[in-house]
Amino acid sequence: MDLEEAREFKERCSQCAAVSWGLTDEGKYYCTSCHNVTERSREVIDTGAIPNTKIQAINRGLKRKRKLEKGWDWYVCEGFQHILYQQAEALQSLGVGPELKNEVLHNFWKRYLQKSKQAYCKNPVYTSRRKSTVLEDNSSHSDWESEPELLSDVSRLSFGESGAESQPDVRTPKPFPIIKASHSETTSVCSGSLDGVEYSLRKEKGVMKMSVPRTLAFCYLSLLWQRETITLSDLLRFVEEEHIPYIHAFQHFPEEMKLYGRDKGIFAIECWPNYEVIFKKIIEVATFLDLPRFPDITENCYLHPNILCMKYLMEVNLPDEMHNLTCLVVKATGIGEVDFLRFDPIAKKAKTVKYDVQAVAVIVVALKLLFLLDDNLEWSLSNIAEKYNKKNKEDKPWFDFRKWYQVMKKAIDEKKQKWEEARAKFLWKGEKPLYYSAIDRPVVYKRREMVVSLQKQFSTLVDSAPNIEKKKPSSFQFNWTEEDSERPCFHGHSLQGVLQQKGQSLRTKNSLYWLSTQKFCKSHCKHVTTYEESNFSLSYQFILNLFSFLLRIKTSFLHEEVSLIEKRLFKAKYNKTNKKSSRSRKARKY
Repeated sequence: MDLEEAREFKERCSQCAAVSWGLTDEGKYYCTSCHNVTERSREVIDTGAIPNTKIQAINRGLKRKRKLEKGWDWYVCEGFQHILYQQAEALQSLGVGPELKNEVLHNFWKRYLQKSKQAYCKNPVYTSRRKSTVLEDNSSHSDWESEPELLSDVSRLSFGESGAESQPDVRTPKPFPIIKASHSETTSVCSGSLDGVEYSLRKEKGVMKMSVPRTLAFCYLSLLWQRETITLSDLLRFVEEEHIPYIHAFQHFPEEMKLYGRDKGIFAIECWPNYEVIFKKIIEVATFLDLPRFPDITENCYLHPNILCMKYLMEVNLPDEMHNLTCLVVKATGIGEVDFLRFDPIAKKAKTVKYDVQAVAVIVVALKLLFLLDDNLEWSLSNIAEKYNKKNKEDKPWFDFRKWYQVMKKAIDEKKQKWEEARAKFLWKGEKPLYYSAIDRPVVYKRREMVVSLQKQFSTLVDSAPNIEKKKPSSFQFNWTEEDSERPCFHGHSLQGVLQQKGQSLRTKNSLYWLSTQKFCKSHCKHVTTYEESNFSLSYQFILNLFSFLLRIKTSFLHEEVSLIEKRLFKAKYNKTNKKSSRSRKARKY
């Protein structure tokens, strides 16, 4: 019995309420007043001090258990850092180069921490609570205020390993080092993070608050800087298919990073990412970070309209010969020029190009040039192509718009049905349920267990088939082959039925064209134009709905881009309409 070693145990005895403890030979605490022996034992370092016992029989007491229950001290920005790390790892598994995670995204995140005064600055916002070792280590650095460069010789902000791979005992440099101890007095009562409540209430002018949707903005900016072969629509679709962590990204936090209360409103997402919303956040992030001019998009880059047009022509099963026409539209409008495609956030007139939407809009304009899409000419041209194909079965078939429409209508309807079913079956509640306080924790976990149990019982009754493994992600949503008789491939079909020879050049038989927008909205409007389905032909509606589904955008969003392409292509027509409108206004005045 060693009374000296038992003095660290300060709890009162459950029998006599005294605080006087000793140690038994087995290492358990006993009360010296009433000789009551507890089930709690002392954390043993030297096992040789206890005779006739084995190390397997000695537990580690309550101290470690309390550490795990209460968790580490952590900040909100550390949570976003874990999410960015997971997303960068997912992108790397999709084939993106390691430079995106280790260099580009890494430096963008460091820049954000400095601009938001959370690290890499003289007066960080957290100095009143717990200083970061990064800030302490860098206090003597001569280039402390060097914002544009964010020098690499500064103690590097490394993305912390998450989940089971984390090593609590191995110390790695982090922007906000995780302190593996029980909660201190500074820990927020209403959140697992130290600054959860303060962060949710913070409204500092000129400072951009981080959010889960903005993590996708960071990822896309990194992809754009590297000129990777992933568009914004592809990125959002990979998120929807759960190839990139987003909805339940917080589920992969280390076990010691407890998340509850106000943290729920910061990290929990209950809606799919929207193209327009994420695109606006991309501009916000790039502007806040004062990022320099991005690398040029040249003709050899994947994001150039000529290459993207070819990609989407293959996607929607249109003839390869249409690529010549789309290249002409790109050249005539000037949207393929390096200056037009360049992204420069700090420029006075910063241009923001939606590369994938723009390419699809070019294809829509090309289809209107060929078939007019007025619910009349496209069907008459289809009759001519159908007659020719029947008479000349051995020759190269002419493109039949009606047959293509029937094939694509069936394919897109099947795809939409699967997509809607997948969305309906999606589980918004994660495996680790969130709760607002420690009091609610047992109730929330009990409810979660009941829900999981009911889901398993219901799934066995409804669908006894085993779960099919998720397919590997691909840039293409459709696969067209010549061997498939039910879904014929139109890539090799000819456009001779809609083109005619004039001299040494080919011209479209259709000489008419109707503008998608006669008059654009004024500059103070939030939108360029309006879109009412009833005002347009059924063929045009189908084309817009087809491409809108592929990109997961609104049809009105694509209609605006088509109108902007037409405005650049038919400058003369728009100039005439503007002159007529100005003359009519003058006449009214007189």
